[in-house]
Amino acid sequence: MTVVAVSDTGPLIHLGEIHSLELLDAFDRLYVPETVYDELEHGGVPDGLEKLSFQRLELDELQPEITELDSREQAALAVANERDAVLLTDDLAARDAAVEHGIDVHGSLGVIAIAYAHGLVDRDEAATLMRALQRETSLFVTEAIVERAIEKLPE
Repeated sequence: MTVVAVSDTGPLIHLGEIHSLELLDAFDRLYVPETVYDELEHGGVPDGLEKLSFQRLELDELQPEITELDSREQAALAVANERDAVLLTDDLAARDAAVEHGIDVHGSLGVIAIAYAHGLVDRDEAATLMRALQRETSLFVTEAIVERAIEKLPE
């Protein structure tokens, strides 16, 4: 089964901050909406993004229209909805909107867990990377959430 994902800026930035963008290779296909890529270019493209295999998508129409989300999150949600893809976001409002629309959604912690499930990292490395997300990146995530995510990693 092919696993397709679309990312907004959060996971690309946060995984880039811990030099782990290659974990996105756990997905068979990765889409990045053009609006998301434009934001990355404006703020500084994370190191390693150029080595990652992904397809940039230009969207003519943003559906579903969700006013509480910015244009990048709307674009990522629209792609996820249109392509039956997993939405990768660390934004709570975008996560809630995805769930409301029946879209599978994961944040940066989830990407690490998926990479572990695909054998890209071992359990210790996954735990180390999860803790690094909390301690070394701009992502706001509590230690309790990180430790809960680590506990959920199968032995």
